[in-house]
Amino acid sequence: MNTRTVYVPTPDGTALATDVCLPEGTRPLPAVVIRTPYGREAHRAELRGWAAHGFAALAQDVRGRHGSPGEWHPYRDHERTDGAATVAWVRAQAWSNGEVVAAGASYAAYCALVTALAAPGAACDAGPDTDPGHFHHDGAPDHIRRDGVPGDPHHDGVPDAVIAAVPALGLTETAREPGGPERLWARAGWWAAHGDRRDSDPDALARALADDPRLLEHLPVARLAERLAVSLGRELPSWPGLWAERARGRLVALGSTARLPLLAVGGTRDPFAEDTVALWRGWGGPSRLLLGPWGHRLTADPAAPARARVNLGALYVRWARAALAGRLEPTRHGAIALGDSGRWHSARLRSTPRPASTQDATAQGGAAWWAGADRPEAESRWSFDSPTGLRLLHGAEFNADPDRPVRSDDLAVPADGERADRCLLLSPPLPRPLDLAGAAVARINVTADTPCADWAVRLTALDPTGRADPLAFGIVRRTGPPGEAADVSVPLGTLGRRLPAGTRLRAEIAGHHFPAHARNPHTGEDPVTATRLAPSRRTVNPRGSALHLPVVARRRYVEPAPEICR
Repeated sequence: MNTRTVYVPTPDGTALATDVCLPEGTRPLPAVVIRTPYGREAHRAELRGWAAHGFAALAQDVRGRHGSPGEWHPYRDHERTDGAATVAWVRAQAWSNGEVVAAGASYAAYCALVTALAAPGAACDAGPDTDPGHFHHDGAPDHIRRDGVPGDPHHDGVPDAVIAAVPALGLTETAREPGGPERLWARAGWWAAHGDRRDSDPDALARALADDPRLLEHLPVARLAERLAVSLGRELPSWPGLWAERARGRLVALGSTARLPLLAVGGTRDPFAEDTVALWRGWGGPSRLLLGPWGHRLTADPAAPARARVNLGALYVRWARAALAGRLEPTRHGAIALGDSGRWHSARLRSTPRPASTQDATAQGGAAWWAGADRPEAESRWSFDSPTGLRLLHGAEFNADPDRPVRSDDLAVPADGERADRCLLLSPPLPRPLDLAGAAVARINVTADTPCADWAVRLTALDPTGRADPLAFGIVRRTGPPGEAADVSVPLGTLGRRLPAGTRLRAEIAGHHFPAHARNPHTGEDPVTATRLAPSRRTVNPRGSALHLPVVARRRYVEPAPEICR
């Protein structure tokens, strides 16, 4: 096989640096295209892996990054047009058989998705009963001329299948939780590493915090970049614009019109897990979900459980072949790992109604993503006022003080309730092992004496020795008259865990989760622009509150690769 660098032209004349890796031989090949802001050279081993399995493999620096000229503006429309131009260029090459898979992780997944969803008249106009196999005849999509020359460019720029791993779906989806609060630490880290520059500096925020430990306490958040610039030695002019965007769910909504196949890959410890699930459940064509016990780096994370490791490269190749051949069932199903147990549970959806975004799902109170399916789990209700549920230890009344916030990077809890800063609850030991697979939610009856309050719920599993392991987290923002009791639903994300007998569940309810999330000022002002902070007195009513967990009632274990590829 050989790898060479070419420059792919775009409609405005900008030529994008692209590595092309081809296997030996002269026969026409299917292609996989990765468009990334993180440096195409980091994908060379991946390209060789695809080429070893008979694919032409391409990795491209997006506009304004690394080897590609132009200006870097994350999530602008140029990703759609540049992606379409690249797919059309691939199809015009002598080595191409016309079949293209768009693939990527994180921002690169966004690039793949906007390319796939760019042309409603192409891959998105078939009826719901269309046979996926009808998209290919004699090894090429219907809209590709057999001489390899592009036909209609509106159609030529749409790939035939998409692999979207840990997708970062947009400015709002990455900057804010579906329930409203701002993701401060992660966004500051990403912008310091990648924003307003041609290359990347992954350790930029860590160095800045070493120089200025209270950096993330800066107010207003909108001007944090000015303080960060002192450590970075460069400006971040795009930082304020990150927080101006409010709309979310556009790609998930567009996905409902798609007819091409999708493989959505995520981790239950990834901050974008719910967007991964929403994309899968809302996709109009054949869609598969693989949800492992991973964070944003998936199996590349050294902390990934050994027993839950999956050869993602081999799985991607196998799925791509099935998708291009039209062999995937026209359904939405997949597999979710039960933590580090080595077991995978089947995930299936059969219903057609589905929320347009994760925000819609939040509005439904964290409705299970199994909704309408042959549900394998039974919702288990853990009341706050029951000896068999969660017992209140202390903090039914507590003070949420943004000057002394509950920290996201510390699992330690206060030993007593004197001057409580959170509500703390604990379950009795589990009498038997418990499998959890699906959406969890805390429904709490609460009061705040301020017009705006964030409600953060953190669920931790304590093994018999007392070792703490994060299990689930959720945070929502509520506005309303001070002192008014309210029922608040806090979605806790999608769980995939096996809890051994003897495990205790510890629940914390707090007003902050800093520095992962910006502090709510409690004044009614926008937390991004506020410069004044005030404490908030909180009350949690145990009688009206409960934790709802998706307990597996009928075990349906599967092997992930065969389940994904059928």
